[in-house]
Amino acid sequence: MKKGKLGVQMMMVKGKVEELGVYETMRKINELGYHAVEVSQIPMTEENVSELKRASKDFDIKIAALSAGLEPMASGAPGETLTNNFEKIVSDCKTLDCSFVRIGMLPVNVMGDKEKIMKFIEKAEKMANRLAEHGIELYYHNHHIEFAKYDGEYLLDIMKNSTSKLGFELDVHWIYRGGENPVEFIKKYENRISLLHLKDYRIGQMDLSGVDLKDRAKFGEIFTNVIEFAEVGEGSLDMKAIIEAGLESGAQYFLVEQDLQYGRDPFDCLKTSADNLRKLGYEDWF
Repeated sequence: MKKGKLGVQMMMVKGKVEELGVYETMRKINELGYHAVEVSQIPMTEENVSELKRASKDFDIKIAALSAGLEPMASGAPGETLTNNFEKIVSDCKTLDCSFVRIGMLPVNVMGDKEKIMKFIEKAEKMANRLAEHGIELYYHNHHIEFAKYDGEYLLDIMKNSTSKLGFELDVHWIYRGGENPVEFIKKYENRISLLHLKDYRIGQMDLSGVDLKDRAKFGEIFTNVIEFAEVGEGSLDMKAIIEAGLESGAQYFLVEQDLQYGRDPFDCLKTSADNLRKLGYEDWF
């Protein structure tokens, strides 16, 4: 029976990496039962790459994907990019036995400008072909802004339909926040989605303590910003249907992510998600 691999998007534990180091953070991920990670927002220093490799071997954790910008997010922004650090990123992939690199989001200097976005996607497609020569696949991760429409068509669909080599790492929370049913949307991206982000969606509690209710602007801000990133199984998304649609559409890695944890320890959040995924019947996907 076909199955996928559950893992952790390490952006969630970047604070733990700063506190404990890569190796001990990976040890904890292993103790929670996860055996795949996507590396994001972790500095790819020589030491960190070496520790990722050591932990991967010692704890049997697959490095599913690395993260890199295509080009700087904004002028002078820090971080490695495929444009400026191609050989280094390819080398890291080879060192870590990783065959996926993912672009986390659009550069801020092209957001909201369709012409600039399409030039960016054209460059990404060329980069995807270049990486393919090294056995590496390039993926693009969506948020909600790609559900803006141009001439009646979602930007994300325009991006997909104008490329063939570039893959898409669909994030189910952001699809839902963009106004679409994640299950049905995933099906449209069959064979373009080896990587899928499992992130639930919930409406949080409004905290109006200390707010002057005559301050309509402040009230409005709180009222419209009660959406939260939930642990898998703690929100309103049909995670079982999402996972099955992902599997049928070609997803290999199902990566748990929660952008904000609202005061909870990220390891505790990851445990809640893991427990709920086991209850859904995915024990053998860990």
